[in-house]
Amino acid sequence: MSNHQIHVIGGGLAGSEAAWQLAQAGIKVRLSEMRGTGEMTPAHQTDGLAELVCSNSFRSDDADKNAVGLLHQEMRRLGSLIMDRAEPAKVPAGSALAVDRHVFSDGVTRALAEHPNVEIVRERIDTLPTEGMTIVATGPLTAAALASSIGEAAGMEHLAFFDAIAPVIHFDSIDMEECWMANRWDKIGPGGGEGKDYINCPMNKEQYQAFVQGLLDGEKTEFKEWESSTPYFEGCMPIEVMASRGPETLRHGPMKPMGLDNPKTGRWPYAVVQLRQDNASGTLWNMVGFQTKLKHGAQVELFRTIPGLEKAEFARLGGLHRNTFIQSPKLLDPTLRLKSAPHIRFAGQMTGCEGYVESAAIGLIAGRFAAAEILGLDLAPPPADTALGALLGHVTGNVETADYQPMNVNFGLFPTLDDVKKKQRKEAYTARARASFGRWLGEVVEPA
Repeated sequence: MSNHQIHVIGGGLAGSEAAWQLAQAGIKVRLSEMRGTGEMTPAHQTDGLAELVCSNSFRSDDADKNAVGLLHQEMRRLGSLIMDRAEPAKVPAGSALAVDRHVFSDGVTRALAEHPNVEIVRERIDTLPTEGMTIVATGPLTAAALASSIGEAAGMEHLAFFDAIAPVIHFDSIDMEECWMANRWDKIGPGGGEGKDYINCPMNKEQYQAFVQGLLDGEKTEFKEWESSTPYFEGCMPIEVMASRGPETLRHGPMKPMGLDNPKTGRWPYAVVQLRQDNASGTLWNMVGFQTKLKHGAQVELFRTIPGLEKAEFARLGGLHRNTFIQSPKLLDPTLRLKSAPHIRFAGQMTGCEGYVESAAIGLIAGRFAAAEILGLDLAPPPADTALGALLGHVTGNVETADYQPMNVNFGLFPTLDDVKKKQRKEAYTARARASFGRWLGEVVEPA
């Protein structure tokens, strides 16, 4: 394919989804990805498209009571490639949607490589194109030269925050005599099963207190001077930073024991470390919520004090990387175009959405906005009371730019329902959203 109608820069979740939506609309796409040229980001490990670099979870798949589950549902209704390729890659994770990251990435890569309207080019783009419709979806680890070019086009400096990666452990190194399999409250996941999708490592009070002290005392990754004032993203906080906020913080966060009966005692432990299956064969398990900036030696030493993990072998240790994002509400119009250069759209985490699904969702709607523009169609943004519309509203103007921070989709972004009782509010949000989304879909003119 020698000609293209639109250039998508970045083959992560947002770029892959945008390219798919455009290609499905009959538009020729050039998809540029730096990985595969011999260069790699600080967090990626492969050259596969839509590689998951942190967790393998897309979080809750509950479309009745959870905003991200509702977003899953809306994306499926819009023919999302990311959601479609997640299905055959699913691994047990209770009510969450988690995937074998390699099966998932391979599925996305193969779908795009086989699409007649997509040309995947392994190349590094150093400057924003001065003409031709473009979607920039290079993510929070954008290479320095392109990041500088984006900064010049935006007329401002980037904002930044730190994101962390959780460790992954080989299953056969876990002592299952000490641990047990269970979901919190024995909840059955959307795919059925026995409600035993997580490995639980129990701690008593003394073990927990020693562990917290170890987190506080452990040797941490040193910051460069320019990193010292960069904030963390609250939704992906390193575990030792959480520990520094108080001795009981972790017991009410990733180490909470509520709803997990230890079969040896019939009671909840004082604290619990949970592991979630990371690949389809079940040979790898990740430490849920254990993003960390501890140095690798300190991680191994401390994490092997967790009951059941005394002989743990790590397929990957935790890490820390710098993420960047732009002040999207100030810089982008309601269809994600850069106001100072309308031939360029932004998508994904660089816009200030946080999370795999949110990133892909903004890529999806950016691709649909671009397709409509190329085809001469009008596409109104999705309503603000839908999950996709609420997330888009956060990115394009429903917040003060001075305090703009990355955000996961949540019901706090939706128009309020103050007249509904609190216990019924989540279901009311999702019911209203489904009706509103259905009406919007009926107004969307699908390309031939």
